[in-house]
Amino acid sequence: MTATLIDGKAIAARMVEEVRAEATELAAKGWAPRLVSISVGDVAAAELYVRNQQRQAEAAGLAFEARNYPETISLEQLTGVMIGLNADPRVNGIIIQRPLPTHIPVKALQKAVHPLKDVEGMHPSSIGNIVYNDLALGPCTAVAAVEILKTLPLNIEGLDVCVIGHSEIVGKPIAFLMMGLGATVTVCHHMTRQVAVHSRAADAVFVAVGKPGLVTGEMLKPGAALIDIGINRVEGKTVGDADFESCAKVAGWITPVPGGVGPVTVATLLKNAVLATRMQMDHYSAAFAVER
Repeated sequence: MTATLIDGKAIAARMVEEVRAEATELAAKGWAPRLVSISVGDVAAAELYVRNQQRQAEAAGLAFEARNYPETISLEQLTGVMIGLNADPRVNGIIIQRPLPTHIPVKALQKAVHPLKDVEGMHPSSIGNIVYNDLALGPCTAVAAVEILKTLPLNIEGLDVCVIGHSEIVGKPIAFLMMGLGATVTVCHHMTRQVAVHSRAADAVFVAVGKPGLVTGEMLKPGAALIDIGINRVEGKTVGDADFESCAKVAGWITPVPGGVGPVTVATLLKNAVLATRMQMDHYSAAFAVER
C-alpha cells in the first residue's frame, strides 16, 4: 500500500468539537439546537441508524427526539406533521429516515421540510443554492466528501476532478461544489462510454454508485486522491465502490470504507443543525425587530 489513508473519524472529531462549542453558544442565547427524527413503520435498520444519530447528536450537545409513525399513516397526515414541526420554534432541524413505505414518496416529504430546518440538505432549494455557489445547508454526504478533499495538501483551483455517479443528492452536488471551488470537473454515469479514460486523467476521483469494486487501481492516475462514498455489503463486510487493495497501490490518498466519508457525513449533519439554528435565530430576531 502506497496511498495515505484518510482518517474520516479524526476529521469528524474535529468538526464535532466545533459543533459542540457552537451549540453551547447558541444555548446560552436561548437557542439550544434540537433535532427531530421522523421514521415510518417498523424498520430495524433505520432504528439502529436513528440510535446512532441520537448518540452522536447528544454527545455534541444537541437535543434529539426520535418519532416513529405507523406504516398506515398517509402522506397527507405526515405532511401535516411536517407543517407543525416547521412552525415550532423549538424544533431546529428535521431528519427524514429512509426507507419509507411505498405510498409515501421521499421527495414529497423533503419538499415539505422548511428550508431553514433542512439539516439533511435535501430540499430542492438547498440543492439549488449550490448551483449559485451559495452553500448554506448542503446535502450532507456530498458536502462531507468535498470537506475531506479540502483537508488534503492539494490546490483545488484548477484541479482535474472526476465524479463517478450523478445522483441528485451526491454526484451532482459534488460536481457543483467542486466547480465553485475552481476545479475542472468531469461527471461520469451509466451511459459514459469509457469511464477509465476520464478517471485516469483526474487528480481526484469521487465515486458514489453503489457497485462494489467498480473502481480499480488501473483506473487511477498515480498519486490521485480517491474519495470512496459507496456503501455495500459483500460477504458480511461493508465495502465501498472501489477495489481497495488495487487502488491503494496507485492512489496518493484514499478513504477507507467504513471510517472514511461516513463519520464526516454525520458530523456534517450536526454542523448543519447548529447552522440551521443560528439561521433561525437570526430570522426570528429580524422579524421581531420589524414588528417593533
